[in-house]
Amino acid sequence: MTIRVLVADDQGMVRAGFAALLEAQDGISVAGQAADGEEAVRLSARLDPDVILMDVRMPELDGIAATRRILGPSYPSAHLPRILMLTTFDIDDYVYDALEAGASGFLLKDALPDDLVQAVRVIAAGDALLSPRVTRRMIEHFSSRRPHARRADPAFAELTDREREVLVLIAQGRSNTEIAGELFIAEQTVKTHVGKVFAKLGLRDRVHAVIYAYDNGLVEPA
Repeated sequence: MTIRVLVADDQGMVRAGFAALLEAQDGISVAGQAADGEEAVRLSARLDPDVILMDVRMPELDGIAATRRILGPSYPSAHLPRILMLTTFDIDDYVYDALEAGASGFLLKDALPDDLVQAVRVIAAGDALLSPRVTRRMIEHFSSRRPHARRADPAFAELTDREREVLVLIAQGRSNTEIAGELFIAEQTVKTHVGKVFAKLGLRDRVHAVIYAYDNGLVEPA
């Protein structure tokens, strides 16, 4: 299936460059381009893309606020796009807020063209762009800098003991293979548990599983 992408960036040359690169790839098409966050929200609702490349800093409405609107309950389509944030800096104050808003990963604007294409394919496939270990380090960094109140989620009570173990190990940055080795179960069984955890807690991917675990006090920053 063709991956339909919306490119949102306030710099025309950057936007056009991303669009041209993606259009040249097999299995990817550019559904539209947006010059600011407000336009990104409007075009997303109308074009129903699979992936949005969303610049963090844009006029009218920044990328984080636009992400919240697109992934919020008022979005008119049941098919929610997956959002890849574009940022100039590797680690900045926007990262944690963007992940909480529902973004599935980050890409530096000076990334290699092949990295951009691969990022779009990874996000479209339902995976987070960041590896579990990179995710753990990043969330620990921002959790320690910006502590927030823990909240109890009633949905957590629906998890089995094994599913809770798996969730904690995800939050510690373990891959499925590592979880399987630690719990002495098959990797396919781990995948099944991960899928059930995501479904019961309404999580989109491993990045948001890590955020959930920190937000609910299941793990603490190192």
